[in-house]
Amino acid sequence: MSANFCLKCGTGLEFRDMDGTMRKACPRCDFIFWGDYSVGVGALVIKDEKILLVKRAHNPGKGYWTNPGGYIEQLESIEDTIIREVEEESGIKAKVKGIVAIRDLPRNIHNLYVAFEMEYLDGVPRPDGVESDEAGFYSLEEIESMNVAPFTRWLIQVAYHGESKGLMKDNDPVVPMHDSILFKV
Repeated sequence: MSANFCLKCGTGLEFRDMDGTMRKACPRCDFIFWGDYSVGVGALVIKDEKILLVKRAHNPGKGYWTNPGGYIEQLESIEDTIIREVEEESGIKAKVKGIVAIRDLPRNIHNLYVAFEMEYLDGVPRPDGVESDEAGFYSLEEIESMNVAPFTRWLIQVAYHGESKGLMKDNDPVVPMHDSILFKV
């Protein structure tokens, strides 16, 4: 799905060359449609050497075990999103430690997925019955025989065998930016 009308004034969009790329733009105002994008987030929560997984209750991926996650709401920070998604899908309270992986998936709706290492805080795994129908902490040995989605298998390897700590949250930036949540090496 793509925009056909200006999101500011409602005029029909026309194609315009923008630095060598044809983009939809409004002939009446300054609106330019830059494309369709989505930002997804996922959590890698490890407790007692076991990783938190949920079994997807609907498509895409129904029946696969995945790490909890979801999509950012327009006015929600990425940090608030992953905390909310983990608790909604699994009943687990966790806090962000850092970013350990990013997946770029160019397609009609270009998707960027940010995987967070999270610290377990509290709770017993329980599915929400909507997005997940099972939830729990599982060892690497248990995971071997489970129907785990390929991307989640890759993230598990990153969580257990990553060569760096990834991007860590900057709680005290040298230059304070009150409207930004910053991560650094």
